[in-house]
Amino acid sequence: MPLVYRRYLSFRSGAVLTSPSKDGEIIVEVMKRFGVEAVRGSSNRSSVNALRRLVKYLEVNNGSDVAITPDGPRGPAHVLQPGVIKLAQITGFPILPITVRYGRSISLKTWDKFEIPFPFSKVKVLFNPFHDIKNTSDKQEFEAMRVSLEEELKTLP
Repeated sequence: MPLVYRRYLSFRSGAVLTSPSKDGEIIVEVMKRFGVEAVRGSSNRSSVNALRRLVKYLEVNNGSDVAITPDGPRGPAHVLQPGVIKLAQITGFPILPITVRYGRSISLKTWDKFEIPFPFSKVKVLFNPFHDIKNTSDKQEFEAMRVSLEEELKTLP
């Protein structure tokens, strides 16, 4: 994704949500090399702090993007975590689902079946339609929006 961002969205600034762990530090260093910032936070330990940091980043860097893995760092796989919806509600920014597919890859035996593309494999990146999220305090309506977007994400190519 950093290569796609640099090639097609270089006119925009962006950040990626990364874990405050040692593994997250590796991602931070890789992202720096591509000119992408990192917002450190954990959806497991202090999700409220991570959300605050993302909101602050978007306020300070108006017009920027943040990349978030929708099912979080530990899953369950393909279950949209509520923080993505909450961030869109607080900031008023839409959600843009991005799909990445590889022609040939190795699938790891991890909870998310993480894929590593073979060298010179074709990579397809799809920018799907934006989703505006309605700001509501009703828990059932919030959950309905989360489930609806989750189901749509599962149908993306």
